Amino acid sequence: MVSLVVLFWMFIILFASIGSMRGWARELLVTFSAILALFILTVLYSYVPFIRNLETTNPATLFWMRASLIISLAFFGYQTPNIPRLAQQNRFARDRLQDILLGIVLGALNGWLIVGSIWYFMDLAGYPLDRIIEQPQPGTDIYTLTQQMMPYMPPALLSSSAIYFAIALAFAFVLVVFL
Repeated sequence: MVSLVVLFWMFIILFASIGSMRGWARELLVTFSAILALFILTVLYSYVPFIRNLETTNPATLFWMRASLIISLAFFGYQTPNIPRLAQQNRFARDRLQDILLGIVLGALNGWLIVGSIWYFMDLAGYPLDRIIEQPQPGTDIYTLTQQMMPYMPPALLSSSAIYFAIALAFAFVLVVFL
């Protein structure tokens, strides 16, 4: 069985290779959609009591809600450049080596944002996918490594105050570069 740590880094490499093929501009839209998903989750958790109560009453439902929102917005972020009006513009062209290299970096960032967020929420919920993914057993090296990695996952770093700055910067960047 493969550990979650290895699987996480395999996804980072996969997302980086996808980013190299898509280019930096398309990957930037996915980055912004992942940040938007984290923003929506933060707002829902902060201001909707029903969502906050799910953490104690039914953490598996809260995990599935969070994971489905992140995956849905990431999916739409990956599909956005296929809109004919946006695809015909030269902003999404990928001709130079620097576009490919920046696409690799942004693809790895997207992998960290998407997969890292899902893993973080899965850890908070106590690994509700027990038939597929086992929770690391306390006292093992994998458990120690997992607990050391969790503070560096996106929802932990983009806490309620930092996510507001991230979403403001993302939308300012969209206004300046893409419009």
